[in-house]
Amino acid sequence: KTRSNKGVTYVKDEQDALLKSLAASASLSPIGEAVAASPLHGSPDADPFWELMPSLIASKFPHFSNDKLIRVAGFVRQTLDDNLPLEESIVQDPWRPHEDIHAYMPGLSETKPFHDPAELELCQKLSDNIDIIEKEYEALVEDMEGKGKKDRFQSVTSMNYDSGWKTLVLFYNGHRIDGFPYHLCPKTTEIMERMPLAGRIAGFNRQQPESGIPLHSDGNNMWLTCQMGVKVPDGQEAYIRVGPETRRWSRGDCLLYDTTYEHETMNESTTQERVVLHIDFFNTLSMTNEEIQIMRYIYSMREEFMKAEGVAKVGSQIL
Repeated sequence: KTRSNKGVTYVKDEQDALLKSLAASASLSPIGEAVAASPLHGSPDADPFWELMPSLIASKFPHFSNDKLIRVAGFVRQTLDDNLPLEESIVQDPWRPHEDIHAYMPGLSETKPFHDPAELELCQKLSDNIDIIEKEYEALVEDMEGKGKKDRFQSVTSMNYDSGWKTLVLFYNGHRIDGFPYHLCPKTTEIMERMPLAGRIAGFNRQQPESGIPLHSDGNNMWLTCQMGVKVPDGQEAYIRVGPETRRWSRGDCLLYDTTYEHETMNESTTQERVVLHIDFFNTLSMTNEEIQIMRYIYSMREEFMKAEGVAKVGSQIL
């Protein structure tokens, strides 16, 4: 069979041959070899998403050499084989609960609970624009007030709800939200979109007085979290502990930290809430641009794949 498109005739057999050729070539890449090494590869129980990914990645990024794919392939191996051990640097660290890890890229540089905000241009941009960002936050809150207005604050998890923490989500799984009034927060949006936003939420976090998030850790070593104080109780009465270190928020100052360490927060004020701008992003301090591009593509494709399967809310279920 043939079909014509704008004067070009395609033969189905030729298309099939090209797809087979792409699949064969992709199977020899580090990511293809990682998928082939999965205990379930080729069986009826194999995840069709991951079976397709080597070809999709090869088609999306045809100019990426194999040496750029090594650590992504390591991530794929870890994802597809629960029996693979994690690196000793995390297993032996008493502050990083390795049993909570669900997305892991081996070979990243050494990490620590808190990183120096000066290492990241994002932090400087946020601090330089604190007055504008605070006004934009207030405009978003004002836009929710009044009869018939939509309260955009939400508890992303039951832990948040029980702990007095709600989020005004600006980005979900790294992309914009349909119908959100971005015209009220153009500077905040512009700065955030300069970063490779990660597959969780990004927005303004509100912590009620005398409440805190209980001790927990997040299971993805490819992400870092930046939080800037927007409205902070008098006397710096709000803090976060990450691993063995405790830091207190100040208005206009950023805290940059790794959530694979156990962490908890507390707002000790009896009357004032604490508001921070919260941004999860791919670790630009440790990952290459090519790795981040591929991982963002994997996350976006996984989200679309799960939506096609009828999964309404993806969030942490993506990987």
